[in-house]
Amino acid sequence: MVDEPSVQLLDKAAPIPQAGVLGRIIDKGGLIFAAGIVVSMVILINEVVLRYVFNAPTIWAHETTIFLCGIAFIYGGLYCCAYDNHIRVVLVYDAVPPRIRRFFDIIISIVCAAASAMFAWAAWIMVARAAFRPDGSFRLERSGSAWDPVYPGLLKVFMLVILSVMAVQFVILAINYARGKR
Repeated sequence: MVDEPSVQLLDKAAPIPQAGVLGRIIDKGGLIFAAGIVVSMVILINEVVLRYVFNAPTIWAHETTIFLCGIAFIYGGLYCCAYDNHIRVVLVYDAVPPRIRRFFDIIISIVCAAASAMFAWAAWIMVARAAFRPDGSFRLERSGSAWDPVYPGLLKVFMLVILSVMAVQFVILAINYARGKR
């Protein structure tokens, strides 16, 4: 006998059809960010060996693993959007008939698109400060550590891009739900 969560995971092996071509692109991009988590694990193992076996720690491992995991988590929100795994109150959602559920899907997608667009605007305000000097020239914000990488600036730019794409993905979902595409 197969338990219900396992069956649900098997059914969600691909983005939902309503996500369209963008959803399939997002799905493929997920592999890159999943690999980033594995790379961060390898970096941390390397750091442990260097620090405790050779007494020669690095100055870059901590910030690099935080950056790799951070971009993976940010991308995870977009990935969940393409798979329709975002948070909803299923107590009400599951109790209504499919026609009303479709209406809920449209409304939820529109609200999520608006929220994503507003967060993208807030991210743009952060990027404007993190990527541009007061004279208008481009210079990414740095961490201020001994190594001083541009990871904080890159993370803010990445967040802007992902939130913008997420807003577009929710608009696509709303349109496809309204069309009744399954």
